[in-house]
Order: sequence, then structure tokens, then C-alpha cells
Amino acid sequence: MRATELSIAGAWLFEPATFPDHRGSFTAPFQGPAFRAALGFDLTVAQANQSVSARGVIRGVHYADVPPGQAKYLYVASGAVRDVVVDLRVGSPTFGRSETVELDAGSMRAVYLAEGLGHAFQALTDDAVVGYLCSAPYAPAAEHGITPLDPDLDLPWADGPDPVLSDKDRDAPTLAEALRAGALPSWDDCRAWYAGRS
Repeated sequence: MRATELSIAGAWLFEPATFPDHRGSFTAPFQGPAFRAALGFDLTVAQANQSVSARGVIRGVHYADVPPGQAKYLYVASGAVRDVVVDLRVGSPTFGRSETVELDAGSMRAVYLAEGLGHAFQALTDDAVVGYLCSAPYAPAAEHGITPLDPDLDLPWADGPDPVLSDKDRDAPTLAEALRAGALPSWDDCRAWYAGRS
């Protein structure tokens, strides 16, 4: 498995090998030893989630308070998505920057994002199935969002009909509003949390 850190610190792309034969194919989208070799620590999995989305659906931008935050390792089991990582860590050298990776069931590429990073995706196919390995269980009081339609973020959503969002995502604050409200994680708090997990 090849691991590559993206331009935002704490965001990684993992590319596993796929083994096709006359029956179909086999892939291990998450491999603990490869993850540890790349990042220097083990991924603790406290919860596994799966979503199914129709083409055009956008989910996110979601993040959690740090500490404890919620790191995520995501891959697509069926279909394809445009996956977006947003640096929401106030004081980070890449604060407000986003990075986009296309994930699909054919390549089984996966994305890891550290605590404090925001995450969103848009389904590029019908019945796009995304699997999430999460480092912490869902904690409603600690979960937050930024609207994925924030014009200042200008996220690269695919052209097409009006995007389908939940009311919660559509009504979420912009990055500037969340910053003014003091609702974003800090780079210093995130770095302290990262240092304690290895």
C-alpha cells in the first residue's frame, strides 16, 4: 500500500493494491501496519460508519471539537465521490485551504484526515457507498459543520443540478462566521493532541 501526505498536514492518501481474478477482485482498503509505517501511530477505531448517497448529494463540511476530535479514514465501497479535506485549524499554515481527491470503488483509494480537519464529499454516482473508520464515537454536542457552499471556500463541487444537502449542512455557518464565533479548533490544541497519541 502506498501512502502519500497531501498538501494539508494530517491529510493522507492511501492507495492499496487490488487483486483481480476470474471471480472478481479483492482489496484491503485499510491495513494497520501500512498506516503505522506512514504515520507512526496506530489508528484507533471506535466506530465504523457507512453512508449511501444519490448522485449530486453533498455531505459536510463536518468536524469535531479538539480534544478529543474525530480522525477519519474513508474509502468508497461502491460508486465514486469527490472527497474534500478543509483545514479548519486556526493558526495552521494552511488554514482555510482545501484539498480534493476523487475516490472510487475501482481503485479503492482511501483518505485519512486528522482531528481538527473538516471533511466533505459529493457523490459522483448513484448509490455511492462511503465507509468511515472513526477514532472516536459520534458525540452530538462536539460535532459541528461549515456550509459546503461557503463562497469564500469555493469548494470544487461537480457541475450539475442543484446540490442535495441536509438542512443542517445548508444552514451551517460559513468559515468566517465560525471563526468569529470561536467555534473552530486551534492549531496548537491539535498539535498537542497529535503529540499525545504516538
